[in-house]
Amino acid sequence: MISFKNLGISEPVLRSINDEKFKIPSEIQEKSIPLILEGKDVIAGSATGSGKTLAFAAGILQSSERGKGIQALVLVPTRELAEQVAKTLSKFSKYRPMEITAVYGGAGIFQQIRELRTADVVVGTPGRILDHIGRNTIRLGKVKTLVLDEADRMFDMGFIEDVERIIKKCPQERQTLLFSATISKDVVRLSRNYMKKPLQVSVESYVDPKKLIQVYYETGDDMKFSLLVHLLKHENSGLVMVFCNTKRNTDKVAKNLRFSGIDSLAIHGGLTQGKRNNVMRLFHSGKTCVLVCTDVAARGLDIQGVSHVYNYDIPRESKQYIHRIGRTARAGAEGKAVNILSRNDYDNFSRVLKENDVDIKEEAMPVMEKAIIRKPEGRMNKPSFRRGQQHSRRRQR
Repeated sequence: MISFKNLGISEPVLRSINDEKFKIPSEIQEKSIPLILEGKDVIAGSATGSGKTLAFAAGILQSSERGKGIQALVLVPTRELAEQVAKTLSKFSKYRPMEITAVYGGAGIFQQIRELRTADVVVGTPGRILDHIGRNTIRLGKVKTLVLDEADRMFDMGFIEDVERIIKKCPQERQTLLFSATISKDVVRLSRNYMKKPLQVSVESYVDPKKLIQVYYETGDDMKFSLLVHLLKHENSGLVMVFCNTKRNTDKVAKNLRFSGIDSLAIHGGLTQGKRNNVMRLFHSGKTCVLVCTDVAARGLDIQGVSHVYNYDIPRESKQYIHRIGRTARAGAEGKAVNILSRNDYDNFSRVLKENDVDIKEEAMPVMEKAIIRKPEGRMNKPSFRRGQQHSRRRQR
């Protein structure tokens, strides 16, 4: 059995790994860390939650020295992932202290400017990094290691030109590490233009398909929310993620779930950073068990213990379905993905079935009570229900 020590990781980082009670390397760590420690450029096909942060942290912490300027830059797609990666790097630098700074939009720029003066490692979103470049408050001339984390998602969000502008500000003589759940055309093109003889490693999906149950229900528009409430109240679940396609629907669903007696919170790009942090703190602690979110807000969040993923809206882009269900059935745990289809979901669902290798079974509609949806302008009264009739499970044509 391969141990972390066998991978060539330095003693200070090994001690911090031991403190975190990690016993054996994940597949991506086993395959990529030896190459990273050799200084090779690496393209790693790896999803959120597979242990990739430790993979590039081992290289960064081994090659960087405190007080020598910014020697490593990690680009990530979202604010939450920037904070998450920075915290993880800090944990693993416990016995080899480094000044690690996270920079992203929605937070005070002047505090970031002060921290950048002494930073050894910077984790940031492309937009805010470019802002600092424009202000001349970040200097990338000493960067030895450049990491593009969740590269496919950064490109999906329209950051590819920003990423290329940042790469051109880094020294040509550097190590570039690219981590991506999917190896898209943009990922391949960028690797050809900005990486030196990159070695490619990949792992099987972190989701165990044998442990993941995928089902769908067909319902009318008037019973869609009622079905969600019924399932959330009757399923034996741990942490739950409910996906919607818009910020407006995310707020509406979360608010009405609370009105129906289900503890839930919404997270989307329209919230302030402080509110987003507070939502994630409550969800991570288990004080709130249902997180209603958009794809953009959920990108990069590594949340342990998600037992159920509900697609209240079927994603418009079929590949987002795979990202969504990848939140559950991890590392041997069982999980369930539930799709709730009403009239507007059929085209999107057809694309999911056509463009992904998935086995999604139909479930019969249960007998349930109809939940009253509170209108935004209405008063918050005590929730009331009325008995609904059993619906046919025949597919709408």
